[in-house]
Amino acid sequence: MTERGEPPVDVAGPGEVTPEPAAPPVAAVPAADGTGDGAIRHVSTWNIANVLTIARLAIVPVFIVFLFVEGEGWRLAALGVFLLASLTDQLDGWLARKYALVTDFGKIADPIADKALIGAALLSLSYLGEVPWWVTVVIIAREAGVTLLRFLVIRHGVIPASYGGKVKTVLQIVAIALYIVPGVPDLIRWVAMGLALVVTVGTGADYVVRAVRLRQVARSARSR
Repeated sequence: MTERGEPPVDVAGPGEVTPEPAAPPVAAVPAADGTGDGAIRHVSTWNIANVLTIARLAIVPVFIVFLFVEGEGWRLAALGVFLLASLTDQLDGWLARKYALVTDFGKIADPIADKALIGAALLSLSYLGEVPWWVTVVIIAREAGVTLLRFLVIRHGVIPASYGGKVKTVLQIVAIALYIVPGVPDLIRWVAMGLALVVTVGTGADYVVRAVRLRQVARSARSR
């Protein structure tokens, strides 16, 4: 899902990945005129953006319980919780960037919360026999692989979220929501999940390419 501000790497365009030194763990307090040129301060871990991230993690079990209880009303309740959690993902990232609330904790917790929500939804729907297990395995394997790759190349820099990654997130949310809602025709569900699956795999491959490129550029810069 959405990723928070990650300044160490600037991807200028295809084939251009330039590592930069990491920014210090401070942020500028917006000035009264809105220019953002106020005093420099340390950002508290317990800011509103991180609290929303933690709340998103906390309501995942609630979503699972609602999903497993029989009845259309419970299904709609599960849908509401799922969409609310997805909304907080967009909101916490926006707050972190707009009000300079980006922290190391947030950079780690935010993607974990995202993957916990999507993973819990897919695993639950597969257990209930509504989403094929192979679809769940492919998507979770992609997300886990990208997360592992992110940690492997973090010493070279951070690869920011791409536009394709944002599209992938939206498609996954829409597809899962269609499976949660009772009575949606199977064809519509399959088309939505198929699109999400294709973009998920495609963006995963793109991330591997960018990670390899970043590693090569970083090594080249150190050898000069």
